[in-house]
Amino acid sequence: MWILGAVAGAFTVMVLPALLGRRLLGVEAGPLRTVIAGFAGISVSGSLIAPQLEKQGARVELFTLMAGVGLLAAMVTLVVLDLASPPGGLRPLSWAGRLRGRIARVRRYSRIVRIAGRHGLGPYLSGRGRPYETRHELLAQELRQALQAGGATFVKLGQLMSTRRDLLPAVYVEELSRLQDRVEPAPWPEVEQALLASLGAPPEEVFAAFDRMPLAAASIAQVHAAVLHDGARVIVKVQRPGIRDAVERDLDIVNRLAATLQARTDWGRALRLPELAQGFAVALREELDFRVEARNITAVRQAAAARGDRSVALPELCQRLSSERVLVMSRIDGVPLGQAETGGPEHGKELADTLFTALLNQIVHDGVFHADPHPGNILLRPDGTPALLDFGSVGRIDAGLRDAMAGLFLAVDRGDPAALRDALLEVTDRPEDVDEQRLQRALGQFSARHLGHGSAPGSAMFTDLFRLVTDFRLAVPPEIAAVFRALGTLEGTLERVASGFNMLAASRAYAAGQLTRQLGTQAARETVRDELLAVLPVLRRLPRRLDRIGSALEEGRLGVGVRLLADPRDRRVAGELLSRVLLTFLGIFFGVVGVQLLGTEGGPQVTDALSLYALIGYHLLVLSAAVVIRTVYVLTRPLE
Repeated sequence: MWILGAVAGAFTVMVLPALLGRRLLGVEAGPLRTVIAGFAGISVSGSLIAPQLEKQGARVELFTLMAGVGLLAAMVTLVVLDLASPPGGLRPLSWAGRLRGRIARVRRYSRIVRIAGRHGLGPYLSGRGRPYETRHELLAQELRQALQAGGATFVKLGQLMSTRRDLLPAVYVEELSRLQDRVEPAPWPEVEQALLASLGAPPEEVFAAFDRMPLAAASIAQVHAAVLHDGARVIVKVQRPGIRDAVERDLDIVNRLAATLQARTDWGRALRLPELAQGFAVALREELDFRVEARNITAVRQAAAARGDRSVALPELCQRLSSERVLVMSRIDGVPLGQAETGGPEHGKELADTLFTALLNQIVHDGVFHADPHPGNILLRPDGTPALLDFGSVGRIDAGLRDAMAGLFLAVDRGDPAALRDALLEVTDRPEDVDEQRLQRALGQFSARHLGHGSAPGSAMFTDLFRLVTDFRLAVPPEIAAVFRALGTLEGTLERVASGFNMLAASRAYAAGQLTRQLGTQAARETVRDELLAVLPVLRRLPRRLDRIGSALEEGRLGVGVRLLADPRDRRVAGELLSRVLLTFLGIFFGVVGVQLLGTEGGPQVTDALSLYALIGYHLLVLSAAVVIRTVYVLTRPLE
C-alpha cells in the first residue's frame, strides 16, 4: 500500500508543476506533453536545488524555491513543445501514417521543383529572378509547360490563373488559356470498381448499354456513353480512381509554395498568393464533389424554365443514379464549339448573340450562371442551336448584386463616368480612403478609350478594367469576380464563333432592352409595388419617431449617445491588450525588485550562505521569469 502512495506522491510532485504551468500559459497540452514537461521541471529543479538540500537540510524555504524552478522549467518545456509541434501533433499511433504521407509529399514536392527548374522557373521561386526584366513571352510559355507537366492540380491552377486578368499581364493570360486537361483514360477495371461502389451494382445491370470506351478523358474524370433501361441516352461522368489523394497532396504543395513565395518574393506578396491558393483549393475540392455539379445543373435548369428560355439546351440530371463520384445526365448530341462550323457570318453572329444574351440573363435575372463558358463547354447541336455542358464551375449572386450589375450595364450603355463610378463602387468592397474624384477621372479615360462609339471591346478592355480596380484597391467579391471571369471567357469564345463580334454593342442593346422592359406597364407596376412594400413599414413608423424627436427637442432633452467599445469583440481585444501590458510591467517590477534584494546585504540568515533578502529575491526572480514566459507566449499568439 505504501508503494502505491509513494508512486502517487512522486507522480503528483512531477506532474503538478506542469499542470500549473499549463494553466498559467493557457496552452493546450495533452497527457503526454504534461508528463514530458513535468519530468523536465523536476529534473531541472532537482539538479539545481537538491545539492543545497543535502547541504542545508530539508528546509521549507528551499522546497518552495525548488517548486518555483520546476514550474519555470515545465513552462519553458510546454512553450518549446507548442512551437515545435502544434497541439495534437504528439500522437505516436499516428506517426507511421503521417511519416508515409510526408515521404510521399516530399517526393512529389521534389518532382515539382525539378519540373520548375527544368523550365527555367527556379530563380523566380527563390526570389532571385526579375520577372519584369525578362521576356514575358518566353517565361509565359515555360510556365504553361511546367504546369502541364505538373499534372491535374497544376493544370487546373493554370486554368484559374488564366482568368485573372486583374493580376497577370495579358501575355500570361493568353498563354495559360491554352492549357488542355486531357490525359489517357483510366484502366477499365479501376473505373468498373468505382462504378460498382457508387451504383451498388455492375454497370451492365444498371444500364441497358454501357460503352467502356470513354468519349473523353480528363485528369479529374472521364465520360462514358450509356443507355438507360427506358431507352434514354445518357452520359456517365466517373471520377478517376485515386484522384482525391493526389489532389490533396498537390494542394498541400500549392499552399506551401504560396507561403514560400509570399515570404521570399515581392511579386508573391503583391499577388497575395496564400489567399489565391486557399480560394483555388476550395474551388477544386468542390469540383471533386459531383453533388455540387448536380445541384448547379438543377438550379440553372429551373431558373431557365421559370423564364421560359429555351434558346440554350441544358442537360437533365438523372438524380437516382448520381452520387459524389458519379454523375449521370441526359446526352446532348453535337460538336464542340471549337471544332464546329457555324454556317457563315450571319449564323455565327446570331449564335454569338444567343450565347451572350443567355449568359447575361443568367447573371441579371437568375443569379446563377455558367462561370466557364469556353468553347469546350459549349456544343453546337445539329439544328444549329447551342448547348451548355460541365456545370462544375457555376457562379451565384444575390438580388442586391444582381441589381448592382444591372446598374453597371446601364452605366456602360450610357458611357457616363459618374454613373460608372457609382456602379463600380456598389459591386466592389471599397476602402475608406478611396479618392472618388480621381476614380471618376480614371473611369472617364477608360470610357473614352473603350466605350466610345466605334470601339470594339477585347481582352485589353478587361485588362484595363481589372488594373484600374487593383490600382484603387477595390476588392472584388468572389461572386463579381466570377461574373467578370465568365464574361472574359465568353469574349474569347464569341470571337471564335463570329470574328469581330462587338460585345460592347451587344451589351448596350441588352441594357436598352432591360430598360425598356422595366419601363413597361406591367414591369413598372411590379417595381412600384415592390418598392412600396419595402418602404411601407418605415413610413408607418416615421410619424411616431418624428413626434418623439420634436418633443425631445422642445424640452431640451435631445442628445446623441456614443457608446465606446459597444461591440463585445472590441472589448475583448481591448481587454487582451490591457492584460498584456499589465503582465509586462508586472514581470519587469518583480525582476527589478528581486535583483535589488539579491544585492542587499545583511538581514536574517536562512542558511549559512543564504539570507532572507536573497531568498525573497530568488522567489521574485522566479515569479518574474514565469510572468515573462507567459507574456512572451501570449504575444506570439494573434488577438482574436
